[in-house]
Amino acid sequence: MNTAVSLAYNVKHGGEGMTDLNVDSLMGELHRYRQQSERLMRINELHSRLAGAVDLTAMIEAYSVWLTPALNHELIAYNDREKGHVHMFCSSHGPDRRLRMHEAQKALSCFSEIEDSACFTNNGFFVRTWQVEMNNSDGFLLLMRPDKEFAPEEAKMVDDSLDILSDSLFRAIGYEDLFIQARHDALTGLANRRVFEERLVPMLDNASRHGHPLSLASMDLDNFKQVNDALGHAKGDEALKAVARALSKKVRSSDLLVRMGGDEFMLALPDTEIQAAQLLANRLCETVENLNIQVPGGGKLGISIGLVQWNKDFSSEEWLQRTDEALYQAKAAGRSRVCLG
Repeated sequence: MNTAVSLAYNVKHGGEGMTDLNVDSLMGELHRYRQQSERLMRINELHSRLAGAVDLTAMIEAYSVWLTPALNHELIAYNDREKGHVHMFCSSHGPDRRLRMHEAQKALSCFSEIEDSACFTNNGFFVRTWQVEMNNSDGFLLLMRPDKEFAPEEAKMVDDSLDILSDSLFRAIGYEDLFIQARHDALTGLANRRVFEERLVPMLDNASRHGHPLSLASMDLDNFKQVNDALGHAKGDEALKAVARALSKKVRSSDLLVRMGGDEFMLALPDTEIQAAQLLANRLCETVENLNIQVPGGGKLGISIGLVQWNKDFSSEEWLQRTDEALYQAKAAGRSRVCLG
């Protein structure tokens, strides 16, 4: 009779024949079974989260979300040594986010030749790295938080999960070039509609969970059809690429700028209230205007923008619809302008 069955039998029969030593031993066994069960449940959850991630950055974010309840941290990064790429996820926002990412970049440069290292940075952040070994490639995982070292049981959780994480990372690295092609617009190099649809829900979840503002801009070029019809698609493509380059220079690395198709663009602005989003949108209108792309028959290429800040009463569909309606209002009001929804 195994220990769990034995305990059940003795409890059923009123504890006959059980000594204090037996009870302590059985309770210890039950505690170990409970720990094993909880560990298996968490490992299954990790498998599930990583299976739903399609690229390295998404995997790092999914791993961070899985790890957070048991190991509090503010930043996680994976440094792919072979390709020289760094994939980073930070849960902080605004100036705090910029500070933490700057600290992580400095740490990554210091740890590039050091394996399984730990230290405090000059600004008081504790940083630890773990070597992640794969078949023909390797790199290291970096975790960071302020003021406090990782306890042994926290570090062990990372140790225990590395085999699972490395298998998923190896799969993602093997298909990274294909993922890049599938997730970027071939003409402009911007993220495409697929990326927008994938990232919109996590952005909304993050804004809802932490109470941070999130604004969305729907953008459409003015007079683009005349350029295509009169000058040909080659000139139209050149105009789209010029606009994409100009817009990219004006947005932050944390923003999501997407070419949805044709001359339509979307811009998601995390940690941005509508007033700040409006200031940026006006600058984007000026930026496109200053490209001085002439339109046959007179006038210049411009851009109209509809802006809406998300609130918790909006579904994602309603939010997108309101943003499109604001864009139509901007077009109807004379084009090359910003309208708030």
